[in-house]
Amino acid sequence: MVKLGRSAAVAALAAAVLALGACGGSDGKSEGGGAGGGGSAEAKTLTLWHYETGNSAMGTAWAEAMKEFEASHPGVKVKFEEKGFEQIQKTAGMVLNSDEAPDIMEYNKGNATAGLLSKQGLLTDLTEEATKRGWDKLLSPSLQTTAKYDERGIMGSGKWFGVPNYGEYVMVYYNKDMFEKAGVKVPTTFDEFTAALDTFAKKGTTPIAMAGAEYPAQQLFYLLALNKANRAWIDSFELYKGKVDFHGPEFTYAAQTISDWVKKGYIAKNSAGMKAEDMGVAFIGGKFPIMVSGSWWFGRMQEEIKGFKWGSFLWPGQFAPGSSGNIWVVPEKSKNKDLAYDFIDITMKKEVQNLLGNSGGIPVAADPAAITDEQNKELIENFNKLSTQDGLAFYPDWPAPGYYDVLVSGVQELINGDKKPEEVLDEIAQPYNDNLADIGN
Repeated sequence: MVKLGRSAAVAALAAAVLALGACGGSDGKSEGGGAGGGGSAEAKTLTLWHYETGNSAMGTAWAEAMKEFEASHPGVKVKFEEKGFEQIQKTAGMVLNSDEAPDIMEYNKGNATAGLLSKQGLLTDLTEEATKRGWDKLLSPSLQTTAKYDERGIMGSGKWFGVPNYGEYVMVYYNKDMFEKAGVKVPTTFDEFTAALDTFAKKGTTPIAMAGAEYPAQQLFYLLALNKANRAWIDSFELYKGKVDFHGPEFTYAAQTISDWVKKGYIAKNSAGMKAEDMGVAFIGGKFPIMVSGSWWFGRMQEEIKGFKWGSFLWPGQFAPGSSGNIWVVPEKSKNKDLAYDFIDITMKKEVQNLLGNSGGIPVAADPAAITDEQNKELIENFNKLSTQDGLAFYPDWPAPGYYDVLVSGVQELINGDKKPEEVLDEIAQPYNDNLADIGN
């Protein structure tokens, strides 16, 4: 998800990451020939929305893709509009159902987002294009999980409604200088991780930079639940393959631990009102030793951290939130669908994929030998390790429409201390179970 700077069996995803080596009318039909298969001479603009920051890996790679698109489509300009993650999250359904829909946009994958829009008929069916243009060959079955949605809007099967061109996962960023000064080593177990948090707290330093007003806090909540979970539980929660007990050991542990960590000083109580950008800026500014968040921050860390040495490591546990990256979708009301398909093609080209990998991203179709930066190699190797151990666990807000806001509110209440853990678990269980009833599960 990013984001601002931020799935089925996924073991095969590791190999996919490094080994995988027009104008339309309102109905999407081509009105004529053009460079690169683009359509009509009347098409002068491709309107594109995404929410990656300019110096993120995806922002860097997609800026290059825009240049290549214009070079291969003489007379056609890309009208790029940068949107906020929250902005698209909250307004996509309304905008895509209007005449203001872009021709192509980045959108969050998952049942509650892309799945919901596909069920509502707001996204173009890309199945034929995926086959014709070879996207189905470039993306492994694991990566395709977030591209496909059935008639209920459930990911993993059915028609193609999006195309991912990168991978992502949640990990731990750390300030090497602060670790060294405190005498803390990089933890390899969860017990060592909590011991590190305790060491910092006892020295008067709040260890974890956090943002309760947006996605980071709910992802930490989910990570804690995952430490008590297995793959069957994840598939039950995310893919509706079984019953989820919100007062079972997984969510109970997560809620109680968040509450305890605030009391112990591992998380600041005032972080309940912080946004992801606030969190990232604070870590980049050297104010916290640890930030738990996604790989989508990686390129920005490389670009902006100047005053200290930093690194990253996997969350100490088998599972972590992660999957393919967010997806390119083509709104059903796109006026230039063939041009949108051409742009997706360019983002999958080796040159753009290699740039993405060397800018701190996780490419899906790069040349492994072309990834030269040691930090970037480590990022990709850690992703490979996580996926090889079947550790990619999707994201907590995916299962139900509107669930993102439910989780934000619930975890904020844990951080604020406004509600007890068991009350918050009741609060997040109800919308989830209501959605199960709505889809007939």
